[in-house]
Amino acid sequence: MGIPVVLDCDPGHDDAIAILLAAGDPALDLLGVTTVAANQTLEKVTLNARRVCTAAGITVPIAAGSAKPLLRPLRIADDIHGESGLDGPVFGPPTVPVVDEHAVELLHRLLPATVIATGALTNVALLLTRYPEDAERITEIVLMGGSTGRGNITPYAEANIHVDPEAAAIVFGSGVPVTMVGLNVTHQALVTPDVVARLEALGPLGRTCAELMVFFGETYRAMFGFAAPPLHDPVAVARVIDPTLVECVDAHVQVELTGTHTLGATVVDLDGYRGLAPNAKVAVGLDVDRFWDRVVGAIARLG
Repeated sequence: MGIPVVLDCDPGHDDAIAILLAAGDPALDLLGVTTVAANQTLEKVTLNARRVCTAAGITVPIAAGSAKPLLRPLRIADDIHGESGLDGPVFGPPTVPVVDEHAVELLHRLLPATVIATGALTNVALLLTRYPEDAERITEIVLMGGSTGRGNITPYAEANIHVDPEAAAIVFGSGVPVTMVGLNVTHQALVTPDVVARLEALGPLGRTCAELMVFFGETYRAMFGFAAPPLHDPVAVARVIDPTLVECVDAHVQVELTGTHTLGATVVDLDGYRGLAPNAKVAVGLDVDRFWDRVVGAIARLG
């Protein structure tokens, strides 16, 4: 069996591919999927997780979690992911059910495991506060979020951290091994026309993924001027699959909670200016070709 993981996500186009990568790569054993409001409302992202799992024949338990951040109002990303949160292809009725259990309870029950978090960190923070003993049962938290440089929702804040910065601060301060895969690396994972063509060649599931990426690419071009969209969330999954795919360095990370212009920014002390012990591994590089081989290979196995 592969590495046991639970994927906490907010599908979301890149989260959808993250689910497929986690389920389809033999290096991982996907135990369950939990959802959190961020890219869209909790109802919509949970439905999207069911849609993706149904399309790919994935039958792991899915549990809905937090409908809003710990302290702040929810800010969704419908300008990127559309009204449904997963605009583009037409999905059939989902057949994979949602378990009658809150995401935090499912996470608690499925430990020990690595938690891969590709949305706001609300569920993970609640797990650590409700069950502090679980800090010893989480092998690692690998999150897509933050950046060593600029942001994508404000000049300095990345969206997943900005949605619930208090939750992110709890995670980085928890003492659990944390790996941060931020925009500085995920912007290297561009969905080029060649990648779309590789997906289209895989059959029905691959064509669905290609349609997702085409919609995602259109909104990214309109919002940010990208020629090809960056596929953020699967890079965090790839780090767990094979750490050599994503180069990391040790650093101290803090989350800005009060800045007038920098709320939600991840302050990454790469050079040790503050003299604080590292509390995270921070991604700084991606083996792009090998990354895409794993993504395409995983979807091919599921399809």
